[in-house]
Amino acid sequence: MIIKATEKDISTIQDLAKKSWQSAYGNILEQEQIAYMLDLMYSDDTLKTHFKNPNYHYYLINEDEVFLGFIGFEFHNEPETTKLHRIYFLKEAQGKGLGKKALEFLKNEVGKSGDRRITLTVNKNNIAQNFYESQGFKVYDEAVFDIGNGYVMDDYLMEYIISY
Repeated sequence: MIIKATEKDISTIQDLAKKSWQSAYGNILEQEQIAYMLDLMYSDDTLKTHFKNPNYHYYLINEDEVFLGFIGFEFHNEPETTKLHRIYFLKEAQGKGLGKKALEFLKNEVGKSGDRRITLTVNKNNIAQNFYESQGFKVYDEAVFDIGNGYVMDDYLMEYIISY
């Protein structure tokens, strides 16, 4: 089930992020960089700012009353473009089709918003790129983002075009 998150769910999002990032990035990034990025992207202040933005939405994904993942996206991040900022699942949730359901949900929501494109960034060494490609996303560029503290994100930029 996909449930709209609110500010009261910040601690749940933070907990899911911390747990899911270990399986997503443990073999790609140093533990110090993971800790830095989690603090940067999932601090109370950062998440509260997201919840105040009417175009930014978080949804929790649960199965059998247990939260297994979340998705965070922003409508109109660029003209006619929704940015998928976050989609993470606990290791035990992988392979259950929940990521596919979350992306189908996102595509439907984006269609209702009037946007025509979904973009995301994925670490060049993250096998999640294969999942995104299986769901119709294509690499359109690559970029290195300086995120401070001597760290960078070396990512592929991917997109999905909504067809009406």
